[in-house]
Amino acid sequence: MSYKVASFFSGIGGLDLGLERAGFGVVYQCEVKEFCREILTQHWPGLPLDKDIRIVDDTEIPEAEVWAAGFPCQDLSLARMGPRSGLRGAQSGLFHDFMRLVRARNPRAIILENVHGLLSSHGGRDFGVVLTALDECGYDVSWRVLNSKDHGVPQQRRRVYVVAMHRDRRGLGEVLLEPECGRGDPAPRGPDGKKPPSLFQTIIGDPVKGPLVKSIAHCIYAESARHTGTDWSRNYVWYPDGRVRRFTPNETELAQGFPRDWTRPSHFDEKKADRIDSLRYHAVGNSVSPPVAEWVGHRLMTVMRAQDVDGISESIAAE
Repeated sequence: MSYKVASFFSGIGGLDLGLERAGFGVVYQCEVKEFCREILTQHWPGLPLDKDIRIVDDTEIPEAEVWAAGFPCQDLSLARMGPRSGLRGAQSGLFHDFMRLVRARNPRAIILENVHGLLSSHGGRDFGVVLTALDECGYDVSWRVLNSKDHGVPQQRRRVYVVAMHRDRRGLGEVLLEPECGRGDPAPRGPDGKKPPSLFQTIIGDPVKGPLVKSIAHCIYAESARHTGTDWSRNYVWYPDGRVRRFTPNETELAQGFPRDWTRPSHFDEKKADRIDSLRYHAVGNSVSPPVAEWVGHRLMTVMRAQDVDGISESIAAE
């Protein structure tokens, strides 16, 4: 059994790439930023690609069992200085436009991704808005904060994932939660040993020639009042002779779990290299870590297939 995905707020395709690796087929994308649209077209040529979710006609979205949306985080992020606008903001508030389409089509399953600041925005009321909107459309919901570093990505990146299924809660909790980890009694605690070093203090690389980096990068932001690009103030590469530099765009892609050159335009103008690099940094910082999306996708695929097998068995039994 194979399932199709419609992708919204697609960015450079982090969710899309991860879900494809899990066996899903991407049939539709929607993204407003021109640079990101160019990258999407490179990797998914010929795919329907809408620009502005505010004016998307729901009838023109291809049939897809799963809708995936990493809706904008700018008004929810804890990296912002000052008060957060939350779902009232011009960017994160586009969640309501996504739900307009959901109400019209009611896809079987929905995957949402955003910064974990969504859980605390306006004292948790914004997350309550998300849950209420899904519930009113007939969805059962589970959610969990996942960290990219726990999925083979060399970056400390906490994001909240929401998985919702329309009028079918069977197995829903198994997508994001792992009950097998909680079996049995905990092992007796032994004597405290030497505290292991922080992953941010663990250095890898050639100690003689360099380059040297922290084994785990701090969260890479796209933009904020405090950090820009690859979070240059905390993430950098250095050499024993004293030289220090920021990550290259390719290194940032790898730190996010993308293949090398994923965001390099096929028609690259060397005269505009600085501008292109800035766009690449921004796009990667705004993206979803594909290995995390793949992990979610594999588990959702398992649950959906089990539901379908159960449904077939029930139909046969009823006959």
